[in-house]
Amino acid sequence: CIAFKGRNSGKKVQSVRIMRATLELLHHATGENPIQAVINAIAHCGPREDCTRVGKGGSAKRQAVDVSSMRRVNYALFQMCLAARKKAIRTVFTYAECLADEIL
Repeated sequence: CIAFKGRNSGKKVQSVRIMRATLELLHHATGENPIQAVINAIAHCGPREDCTRVGKGGSAKRQAVDVSSMRRVNYALFQMCLAARKKAIRTVFTYAECLADEIL
């Protein structure tokens, strides 16, 4: 999710560097395992249910449906990276600092 949008697209080394800095910031901030902090953030961030359109012809209504576990994980990662990217624009904070703040 880090290396997909805008000027970061295709830059795997840069995204690995950002994630390494984020994990170091998490370790200094919490003192616990940073991987576990990321896993907990992903588990609590994903949506449990969503709505879809159900109908025939021209009429359609919204119907509540459960979200699969893989989609929950993907959507949680996307939302955390999106929020960190938007927060890091035109501020003094780096992308890694904003991502660590989103995870905490």
